[in-house]
Amino acid sequence: PDEKLDLNDSKWEDIHVITGALKMFFRELPEPLFTYNHFNDFVNAIKQEPRQRVHAVKDLIKQLPKPNQDTMQVLFRHLKRVVENGEKNRMTYQSVAIVFGPTLLKPEKESGNIAVHTVYQNQIVELILLELNSVFGR
Repeated sequence: PDEKLDLNDSKWEDIHVITGALKMFFRELPEPLFTYNHFNDFVNAIKQEPRQRVHAVKDLIKQLPKPNQDTMQVLFRHLKRVVENGEKNRMTYQSVAIVFGPTLLKPEKESGNIAVHTVYQNQIVELILLELNSVFGR
């Protein structure tokens, strides 16, 4: 049964509850938004020369299933708005990337250096936020 949420309920006043729910939604998906089979491709894309990164990431996003692309576009546009209100919420591109990177993008099997993966996960999310219009067009 579809649960009707009353967003005026006081339990939703704490923004951390909503952010936590959003993160949990993405964490609980059977496969991350950036699909497992593209994880290494995204990591390789972010390792490229700065001028080529945006193009490489954009091309990879186009290879993802259409629902993933659409969800990604809505999510990243929202996260960009969060950053644009940084003077109120103290969220920067980097902090949003740290919060959402590992949730949206992860290897199927945790192998190798998790700390290194985290750096790339964060850099990829940050790049997409910074280059939103280039990545998704207007």
